[in-house]
Amino acid sequence: MGPLEGLAYGFSVALLPSNLFACFVGVLVGTIVGVLPGIGPVGAMALLLPSTFAMHPATALIMLAGIYYGAMYGGSTTSILVNVPGEAGSVVTLLDGYQMTRKGRAGAALTVAAVGSFVAGTVGVIGIMLAASWLADVAIQFGPPEYFAITLAGLLLLSRLSGGSILNAFVMVALGLALGTVGMDSISALRRFTFGSVQLAQGIELVPVIMGIYGVAEVLLLAEEGIAKTQIAGVKLRQLLPTREEWRRSTMPIARGSVVGFLTGLVPGPAAVLSTFISYTLEKKMSKTPEKFGTGMIEGVAGPEASNNGATAGAMVPLLSLGIPFSPATAILLGALVVHGLQPGPLMISQRPEVSGASSRVCTSAI
Repeated sequence: MGPLEGLAYGFSVALLPSNLFACFVGVLVGTIVGVLPGIGPVGAMALLLPSTFAMHPATALIMLAGIYYGAMYGGSTTSILVNVPGEAGSVVTLLDGYQMTRKGRAGAALTVAAVGSFVAGTVGVIGIMLAASWLADVAIQFGPPEYFAITLAGLLLLSRLSGGSILNAFVMVALGLALGTVGMDSISALRRFTFGSVQLAQGIELVPVIMGIYGVAEVLLLAEEGIAKTQIAGVKLRQLLPTREEWRRSTMPIARGSVVGFLTGLVPGPAAVLSTFISYTLEKKMSKTPEKFGTGMIEGVAGPEASNNGATAGAMVPLLSLGIPFSPATAILLGALVVHGLQPGPLMISQRPEVSGASSRVCTSAI
């Protein structure tokens, strides 16, 4: 089967009514999960995995992938509206998204986030179709030196994101590494810094920490200001859509974020989170007014939201091509494939193209 025949066959399977309905259900559930802080796509996919036992493997994978993609978009809603990230991948979005809400531009931020997610998902599908085998060959060549270099680069990038004191930045990096060591070691299964607590054996989850830092702080701030000072701004219908200038400023960040996110998704680790920081820093460096970031810049919403959805598509490449999950969500998808009697890897792409092709197309483009 040639590339064009495989492409046409994949779309024919993906566009079946049963698969489209499964995609709709998955994306809807994923969006709701993304809006609700603390649940996460991994938990939702694990809970709904038994419901897919009676489904066709392609239909099951489409629904679970829809939850994955939908959660990446849904997390932006609470980040923009109430300054509480629904998902860890939406942390950067709240820096400028919530400030746009305070300026009465919440509708523009939500629209740009939705369009950026759709464009990045579509670009990711094209990337999977055109370069899956080549990118998989590059990813499989990564060894310990490359992993160390990527980890070190990520830590250095995150430590310089604030732009403040270098000493304070490295102290925060050290504190983050210390918190990351809490829990059960993945290799030796030894419990580190749990102090006899069973709850700490699973480690300190990122989303509750983020909710506490941003969400509780916002609640306390509103309580300090008092209800009497709260004003509800009247918003006209035309203000819900971005202006022509906002569309112009969002075009290139969405394009760059889509590429950055897809490439970051090929790297093991929390690609959806790391890609947003990379995209935000890139937009800040390329902006003529970097000092305005954090005050309601549309670029700070468009780039990160495109990048986290692009990273989800990139993470599907090693899963479908190599059978190796690079993130917890793709590990759930790997489990779903095994449950349905499939062996992920290069042979699955040639032997079961309806599974590997349809799942990477219909749901990614649905966001």
